[in-house]
Amino acid sequence: MGKDIFERLRNGETISQNAPEAYKMVLASHATKKILVQMNSTADPNEVRNLLGQITGSEIDESTTVFTPLYINYGKHTKIGRNVFINFDCTFLDLGGITIEDGVLIAPKVSLLSEGHPLAPEERHSLKVGPIHIKKNAWIGANATILQGVTIGENAVVAAGAVVSKDVPDNTVVGGIPAKIIKTI
Repeated sequence: MGKDIFERLRNGETISQNAPEAYKMVLASHATKKILVQMNSTADPNEVRNLLGQITGSEIDESTTVFTPLYINYGKHTKIGRNVFINFDCTFLDLGGITIEDGVLIAPKVSLLSEGHPLAPEERHSLKVGPIHIKKNAWIGANATILQGVTIGENAVVAAGAVVSKDVPDNTVVGGIPAKIIKTI
């Protein structure tokens, strides 16, 4: 028996829109959205962490703070460390995997997009994925976008509004579209 579609995504496979199990991604996103509605409607930080834990399938440490609204399309491929701060209005597309290590700061309106589409028009409706890894103590500035397959290094800073399409080394500041190294910390 072959791997299920979510395992295939975690392994970085591109999934055709005609894949027999593609409907499971839609069903899973609807189940996540149901919990998101509850999570985004409460002001209680413990309830937010509890509901986010249901979405991710893991415990969210009490040292982590999440300001809602937060939008996630799946959730089970997101891992969030300790002492993480996620500000208002962020979007996580996590079918390709998102790892947020300890001490990470995520500003408002940040998009972590581990999913995209192939360039070829005949394949464009397929889903192409790549994991996002944000290492310890990184700071992602307001309205930044991190694209599929990118690792943000330890202690790195992504400037507000940046679009990051390539890995960011440890202890550097990047900014711009596309993001480029501005300086070393």
